[in-house]
Amino acid sequence: MSLPTITRQYHFPKLGSYLDLELREKPVTRPKPHEVLVKVHAVSLQYRDLLVAQGVYAAKDIPDQLVPCSDMAGEVLALGEGVLDFKVGDRVCANFSTDHLYGDPTPDIIKSSLGGQSHGVLTQYRTFPAHSLVKFPEHFSYEEASTLPCAALTAYNALNGPVPIKAGDTVLILGTGGVSIFGLQFAVAAGATVIATSSSDEKLQNAADLGATHLINYKKYPDWDKEVLKITNGVGVDHILEVGGLGTLPRSMNAVRVAGQLHAIGIVSEDKSDANPIIPIIFKAITLRGILIGSVAQFKDMNRLISANPTKTRPVISKIFSLEEAREAYAYLESQKHVGKVVIKVA
Repeated sequence: MSLPTITRQYHFPKLGSYLDLELREKPVTRPKPHEVLVKVHAVSLQYRDLLVAQGVYAAKDIPDQLVPCSDMAGEVLALGEGVLDFKVGDRVCANFSTDHLYGDPTPDIIKSSLGGQSHGVLTQYRTFPAHSLVKFPEHFSYEEASTLPCAALTAYNALNGPVPIKAGDTVLILGTGGVSIFGLQFAVAAGATVIATSSSDEKLQNAADLGATHLINYKKYPDWDKEVLKITNGVGVDHILEVGGLGTLPRSMNAVRVAGQLHAIGIVSEDKSDANPIIPIIFKAITLRGILIGSVAQFKDMNRLISANPTKTRPVISKIFSLEEAREAYAYLESQKHVGKVVIKVA
């Protein structure tokens, strides 16, 4: 089979808006030793992609003419010399930070983060270091698998960190975005009880269908932390996937139990708070842990969990766009109409 020579890819001539995205053609790079050439079939979007497009995410570290997006699933087309773990035709995802193999992240590992600190995956063909690739569960489509590298692995890392989730725990998820939905699914698969919040009763019904036991509409109950405490008989929850940031953090600290786990993941809340978090962190002995995606080793462990619980962990995809509709995909993500993930079909 002859290999492709040209790839169509998106890039940002300048940062400021996803409307600045432009489609261009570039030569396909042949794989060097220990690299793999991959045909990208699908890419999923993150809230981070909106921040990158706006130029407010790690701006000083972003390369010129950035190729965006971090999450892909694709097909191995060719192997560089010395690649032993893959064969042509394998279906793979690349890890979010291509050099994060195991253990804690480091400054050098962070520099290898796709679609931000390094060029990303919104392209038809791309070479990757072989060590960054992971075969995804066989029962997934490319579109489903493209949702795993950031949203799924972030949720998995949060719930399976130094104090891993166990059956009988109570988990609070905020909203119904990608990380939150995967957190819900992984918690249910682990035998935990899930409390879900949203501003939409329709989205809360989606959460219930996925196994959430308790539902809180925070438009109807602005003091949603008090509702969480009622549900837990005043104790609080064991784990919170905190995707809101400053707008939700004070209530999350009220809703978590003494010595509970508060996983700091995102900043999607439009609200802001001047509350000082230090006192409740100390007085409740809260573990506040920042989650920076995860490693290749964790990705492989997560895939074992998914394969063992195929019906409970199927990715939720709200809408799929074509490659030519990339800007529309960004706009749909920005609208927050989605539940779960937004995907661009590349191949």
